[in-house]
Amino acid sequence: MNKIPVGIIGVSGYTGLELIKLLLSHPIFEIAYLGGSSEEEIHSIHPSLLGVFSQEVQESDCKSIASRCKLVFLALPHKSAMEYAQKLLELGVKVVDLSADYRLSLENYETNYCPHLDPKNLAHAIYGLPEWNVQQIKQASLVANPGCYPTATLLGILPFISKIDGESIFVDAKSGVSGAGKNPSPTSHYSRINENLFAYSPLNHRHQIEIEEKIQHFGNHSLQVNFVPHLCPFTRGMLVSIYAKLKAPLDPIEVLTQAYDSHPFIRIRSTPPEVKYVSGTHFCDIFAKVLGRDLFISSSIDNLLRGASSQALVNANLMFDLPQELGIPKIAYVP
Repeated sequence: MNKIPVGIIGVSGYTGLELIKLLLSHPIFEIAYLGGSSEEEIHSIHPSLLGVFSQEVQESDCKSIASRCKLVFLALPHKSAMEYAQKLLELGVKVVDLSADYRLSLENYETNYCPHLDPKNLAHAIYGLPEWNVQQIKQASLVANPGCYPTATLLGILPFISKIDGESIFVDAKSGVSGAGKNPSPTSHYSRINENLFAYSPLNHRHQIEIEEKIQHFGNHSLQVNFVPHLCPFTRGMLVSIYAKLKAPLDPIEVLTQAYDSHPFIRIRSTPPEVKYVSGTHFCDIFAKVLGRDLFISSSIDNLLRGASSQALVNANLMFDLPQELGIPKIAYVP
């Protein structure tokens, strides 16, 4: 099969680096363009790539990108991403956007982020959660890659939506420091995070509305999501605990098996998952237990991979009618 040229705009961050690493071992996609804010060799930005991959990062120009690439990954902050997406789509380039710019309805986006610059394409964007949206992703020109917290939460809760009693659920989520991004901040300094644990943006984190909106979309049910994220003293990984009340007792493993039996990157565990078992992989490990009508769900992902870059690559595979497993990591960073 002929190679498919792809580009990455926004290579300086963690998700940009993870995309490069994934694409270097992909049998069909090849990196044809790296876009950044300045022109320099990629190993100057990511020294770990010295002797592994050599390519110049160029100042991002949509016409130049369109002449070289069939698809572009946008590993950019919100607002910046949509400025490129609308131009690339006009030039016939497919886009997987890793920012929040195309994940939400116009109303929810503008309430939680900023005025939207591209409502036309927002109306046609496909939410890239493959286990729940595979056929739509295959037909898409623009895929909105889900957030890391919503990915772990939605994969855990969606099989149970029709069985939940009440109007709300509680989500306790914990993420490694890489989820805060590459640029240092007061909360990610070593002296702050080392041997420490704390909640941030409790009950008003931006991912809360994303989870609520997609529960309504995929589960056809309105739920208030009480979402509390925590920053933890490890580099990568995410663990989400979900608490809900059921209409009636049930076998949670049977529910999960029925939902995910044919999906290769969902692992249903008989014991609670651990971050280390998914670190470096695209797997989402899920465990659930019921006591009477009380439901507990625990799910774990690698926030930089399943929560960002490897999920973006699965979406790209599907957009070009390739097997979703192509180039996707399965071996965890253990020990």
